Amino acid sequence: MTVALMWEARAVPGRGEALLAWAEERVRELPADPAPLRRETFRAPQDRVLVITWWDAPYNADLPELPEPGADLVTRAAHRWRFESVGTG
Repeated sequence: MTVALMWEARAVPGRGEALLAWAEERVRELPADPAPLRRETFRAPQDRVLVITWWDAPYNADLPELPEPGADLVTRAAHRWRFESVGTG
Protein backbone atom coordinates (compact mmCIF):
# COMPACT_ATOMS: atom_id res chain seq x y z
CA MET A 1 0.00 0.00 0.00
CA THR A 2 1.14 3.54 -0.66
CA VAL A 3 0.80 6.05 2.14
CA ALA A 4 1.10 9.76 1.39
CA LEU A 5 1.63 12.62 3.79
CA MET A 6 0.79 16.14 2.67
CA TRP A 7 2.17 19.19 4.48
CA GLU A 8 1.14 22.77 3.69
CA ALA A 9 2.17 26.08 5.21
CA ARG A 10 1.79 29.73 4.28
CA ALA A 11 4.85 31.90 4.55
CA VAL A 12 5.09 35.17 6.40
CA PRO A 13 4.85 37.89 3.71
CA GLY A 14 8.17 38.19 1.91
CA ARG A 15 9.50 34.87 3.29
CA GLY A 16 8.20 32.49 0.61
CA GLU A 17 11.64 31.62 -0.75
CA ALA A 18 12.98 31.07 2.77
CA LEU A 19 10.09 28.74 3.66
CA LEU A 20 10.56 26.81 0.42
CA ALA A 21 14.29 26.41 1.12
CA TRP A 22 13.53 25.32 4.69
CA ALA A 23 11.03 22.69 3.49
CA GLU A 24 13.36 21.31 0.82
CA GLU A 25 16.16 20.96 3.38
CA ARG A 26 13.89 19.20 5.89
CA VAL A 27 12.62 16.80 3.20
CA ARG A 28 16.21 15.82 2.37
CA GLU A 29 16.68 14.90 6.04
CA LEU A 30 13.70 12.49 6.14
CA PRO A 31 14.73 8.83 6.43
CA ALA A 32 13.86 6.63 3.47
CA ASP A 33 12.52 3.87 5.73
CA PRO A 34 10.32 1.87 5.72
CA ALA A 35 10.55 1.85 1.91
CA PRO A 36 11.69 4.16 -0.87
CA LEU A 37 10.73 7.74 -0.06
CA ARG A 38 9.32 9.75 -2.92
CA ARG A 39 8.52 13.43 -2.67
CA GLU A 40 7.40 16.56 -4.46
CA THR A 41 7.63 20.15 -3.24
CA PHE A 42 5.54 22.98 -4.66
CA ARG A 43 5.24 26.72 -4.12
CA ALA A 44 1.76 28.02 -4.77
CA PRO A 45 0.39 31.57 -5.04
CA GLN A 46 0.38 33.66 -1.86
CA ASP A 47 3.64 32.02 -0.74
CA ARG A 48 2.08 28.68 0.18
CA VAL A 49 4.48 25.75 0.25
CA LEU A 50 3.14 22.24 -0.26
CA VAL A 51 5.18 19.08 0.30
CA ILE A 52 3.88 15.62 -0.59
CA THR A 53 5.86 12.60 0.57
CA TRP A 54 4.89 8.99 0.02
CA TRP A 55 6.10 5.53 0.93
CA ASP A 56 5.15 1.92 0.28
CA ALA A 57 4.11 1.07 3.83
CA PRO A 58 1.13 0.00 5.93
CA TYR A 59 -1.30 2.85 6.61
CA ASN A 60 -0.65 2.65 10.35
CA ALA A 61 3.15 2.74 9.92
CA ASP A 62 5.02 5.32 11.98
CA LEU A 63 6.19 7.58 9.16
CA PRO A 64 8.41 10.62 9.62
CA GLU A 65 6.85 14.03 9.08
CA LEU A 66 8.24 17.48 8.53
CA PRO A 67 8.78 19.41 11.75
CA GLU A 68 7.01 22.66 12.56
CA PRO A 69 8.80 25.65 10.99
CA GLY A 70 9.64 28.66 13.12
CA ALA A 71 7.16 31.46 13.63
CA ASP A 72 9.47 33.72 11.61
CA LEU A 73 8.59 31.65 8.52
CA VAL A 74 4.87 30.85 8.75
CA THR A 75 1.69 32.75 9.50
CA ARG A 76 0.09 29.81 11.36
CA ALA A 77 0.83 26.20 12.19
CA ALA A 78 1.36 23.93 9.19
CA HIS A 79 -1.57 21.78 8.02
CA ARG A 80 -1.01 18.03 7.68
CA TRP A 81 -3.01 15.30 5.95
CA ARG A 82 -2.42 11.55 5.68
CA PHE A 83 -3.75 9.45 2.80
CA GLU A 84 -3.72 5.82 1.79
CA SER A 85 -3.91 4.56 -1.76
CA VAL A 86 -7.27 3.06 -2.73
CA GLY A 87 -6.17 2.01 -6.21
CA THR A 88 -7.53 3.04 -9.57
CA GLY A 89 -10.17 1.78 -11.94
